[in-house]
Amino acid sequence: MAFHPNLDAELAVALAEAPLPAIDIGDLRPEDLPGIRAELAAAQAAMPPFVPDGRLTIEDRVVPGPDGEPDVRLRIYRPTGRREAIPGLYWIHGGGMIIGSVETEDPMLAKWAVKVGCVVVSVEYRLAPEHPHPAPVEDCHAGLVWTAKNAADLGIDPDRLAVAGASAGGGLAAATALLARDRGGPPLAFQLLICPMLDDRNTTPSSHEFTDAIVWNRAANLFGWTALLGDAAGTDGVSPYAAPARATDLSGLPPAYIDVGELEVFRDECVDYAQRLAWAGVSTEFHLYPGAFHGFDVMAPGAGISRRAAAERVVALRRALLR
Repeated sequence: MAFHPNLDAELAVALAEAPLPAIDIGDLRPEDLPGIRAELAAAQAAMPPFVPDGRLTIEDRVVPGPDGEPDVRLRIYRPTGRREAIPGLYWIHGGGMIIGSVETEDPMLAKWAVKVGCVVVSVEYRLAPEHPHPAPVEDCHAGLVWTAKNAADLGIDPDRLAVAGASAGGGLAAATALLARDRGGPPLAFQLLICPMLDDRNTTPSSHEFTDAIVWNRAANLFGWTALLGDAAGTDGVSPYAAPARATDLSGLPPAYIDVGELEVFRDECVDYAQRLAWAGVSTEFHLYPGAFHGFDVMAPGAGISRRAAAERVVALRRALLR
């Protein structure tokens, strides 16, 4: 695969040294997903187990899910030695709505818990296509409701609770913020949306441009949205709680931070969402990282642009929550 001429030089070097596996998600069928998930789980299991240092404790809890639905698993990261209530960050993992788990997020979330000085709660939501909309977002909202109700037990200041996520998790975080607004809570102080997956319609220039993108291309995006929405994907009437770009009213949402790479399918829907948030009176910070592809900071964490993106997210969280 030829790299885009705008690709950041350090990212290009990283990709040349460690090429990505050639998996075209756009050619997958739903019945292929169990095998893909098993491979990913085996790769995760083969890695050395994550062991937190003395600055942090990690525990899993199983909490009530949506009414009439299965319970939800949460992983909780808490800085040690804190007696006062501290901010909370509710995290939703990525994976195109079809893969991913809380285990993959351990290193980053442990670092954020310590660097930001917050309790991080990471939710394991049901995946599509076995569990289409609204199962994933309802799981996320149920876990958030439990977190807010149990803030005192968790050591969280309920007035400083943020929601965050990356990729599909970023879209689910935006949708969870919409649900929290429209259902009267829990109140949120901030939303951190990293390259969020927001729009099932796939009609923007960037959604057409990146048919041969690194990590997540147009075909993969169509597959992910079809897994979540079935034949309804791209048609009229899709709920904004499935695809937040569909929301016509963005007022009353918490302050937002959004970032996205220049060279990815999600670029234009993120630009549009950030602009509409600002127009709706929501204080919004937006970063478009030049020469960056989807998940660049995960694939090449040592590159300068990746280190800058990671640092900016921590700065944004500290500014929003440490007040």
